[in-house]
Amino acid sequence: MAHLLIVDDDANTLASLSRAFRLAGHEATVCDNAARALELAKSQPFDLMMSDVVMPGKDGLALLEDLRAAGIALPVVMISGQANIEMAVRATRLGALDFLEKPLSTDKLLLTVDNVLRLKRLEEENRDLRHRVGKHEIVHAGEAMRRVMAQVDRVASSETRVCILGETGTGKELIARALHGRSQRSAGPFVTLNCAAVPGELIESELFGHEKGSFTGAAARHLGKFEQAHHGTLFLDEIGDMPLVMQAKLLRVLEERQVERVGGDRAIPVDVRVIVATHRNLDELVAKGAFRQDLYHRIYVYPLTLPPLRERTEDIQPLAEHFARQVAEINGWKPKPLTPEAIAELVRYRWPGNMRELRNVVERLLLLADGPVDAAAARLALPEVLDTPAGGAPSSGRTLAQRVDGFERDQILGELKRHSQRMTDTAKALGLERSHLYKKCQALGIDLRALRRSAAE
Repeated sequence: MAHLLIVDDDANTLASLSRAFRLAGHEATVCDNAARALELAKSQPFDLMMSDVVMPGKDGLALLEDLRAAGIALPVVMISGQANIEMAVRATRLGALDFLEKPLSTDKLLLTVDNVLRLKRLEEENRDLRHRVGKHEIVHAGEAMRRVMAQVDRVASSETRVCILGETGTGKELIARALHGRSQRSAGPFVTLNCAAVPGELIESELFGHEKGSFTGAAARHLGKFEQAHHGTLFLDEIGDMPLVMQAKLLRVLEERQVERVGGDRAIPVDVRVIVATHRNLDELVAKGAFRQDLYHRIYVYPLTLPPLRERTEDIQPLAEHFARQVAEINGWKPKPLTPEAIAELVRYRWPGNMRELRNVVERLLLLADGPVDAAAARLALPEVLDTPAGGAPSSGRTLAQRVDGFERDQILGELKRHSQRMTDTAKALGLERSHLYKKCQALGIDLRALRRSAAE
């Protein structure tokens, strides 16, 4: 069903067209002048506008010009009983998709609507595809990433388990996707799970699935990530944050290549290539007993280390320009170039948040800039120090991501204490969903059980 806006100064034409479209299952809004049509187009979304050309006051061609000036990307079909070649050419130049002559055939009208909607759908799919391809594109120009991509090419076609290492924001998931896309499994699914974002009590169900009724809230059977990734690739991000109990179960699945759903009674074979990633030092975790040594040897077959952005400064300009194009396209903004002076400012910055931080800064620059982005704008967009301790001296030895995590951790701990460890009240005070708060606590290393025990004592 489409929502159509019909503009014509003839009441009989409006009535007959709206009746024909409604009988065909579409929704039709009608108006009899160009000024009202422009107001309607600004205030609500339509799939298509059909407008007469010759009307009192502003005509249909002037309406087309007003729509374009207002930046309203609405498909328009012009209709007229006084059509000529010159009028049709002008309408097409102003953006009209078609030009129909009165009297109008119902079949031709409906066919025109179908064609316009099909074209709109194809344009949306094409835009979405370009966005998804651009989102996962690995942009680089320097030697550091060339070496990384050479390693990707070498190992992608094998079944070797890869462990991707690197700071937060260096693009570990992009590399995992590249490994999948260049492998023999590329036609299969690529499934991801961030081990740090899932509460410990839910991660088994997320990985292996569960049967209906296996626990409170299990209203239906759920396929875990391993089953979802069958004949494809499973990417386990932040593997270093996986609870020890789950590490043992994961090791068994990697060895036996089969899973058993929570509440299930049979083993299910799975054919999955597992790629893992972490920003943590797994050797140190093994030494501390926080990571199983036997699992370490299973996943740490081919380590692939991603350099931080501060060590690949030659990539900052192409990355910044790539993000600028991406952000402009997503938001429908006009392209705003980054001047060489602005690029120089970006290159001088240390980028503790790596590519994720760079993208955020570029989006902020484009949002605030009226024209080309200059050095002054770049300097204003770059943070100097995120937080300052009580003594007044700036923090040192901590990355931006670590400072953000520390700030969030302090805020959550403070609210938990104020609400006597009650998660519902704490989540409400912080403006979070309860499930999101659990995930945040897990990611920030907040031990809720230890807090409750301490409060009880």
